[in-house]
Amino acid sequence: MSRRFYIAGFAFGLVGIILGAFATHGLKPVLSPEAMDTFETGVKYQVYHALLLIIVGNLRPVSSKTFSLVFYLLILGIVLFSGSIYFLATNAITTIDFKVLGPVTPLGGSMLILCWLILLIHALKLKKK
Repeated sequence: MSRRFYIAGFAFGLVGIILGAFATHGLKPVLSPEAMDTFETGVKYQVYHALLLIIVGNLRPVSSKTFSLVFYLLILGIVLFSGSIYFLATNAITTIDFKVLGPVTPLGGSMLILCWLILLIHALKLKKK
């Protein structure tokens, strides 16, 4: 059980639910349907990975180095992937051009994919009981 995983997971889950509610009630009237779908994708992936943080917090780490790597990949991946999606989806209603963040989204997504790969490798190395 790892406190930092729990805190991060619960915090990202809380913010994800707040952003989802804000999008539904506050942004829906001003965003295009496509932008709304994009924003909701960011919320979904944020909440999925918040839950993963909580689950990983219950795992016994192979090594503290691997455990830390998974933690930071999840944190950075969520911030870069979902964060850039939020900004890109709301680009039309802001005075700032967030299109420069476009390349950040796949970088964050790659970090999330790498995290899942590390966890898969960890699971494959577990001894059968």
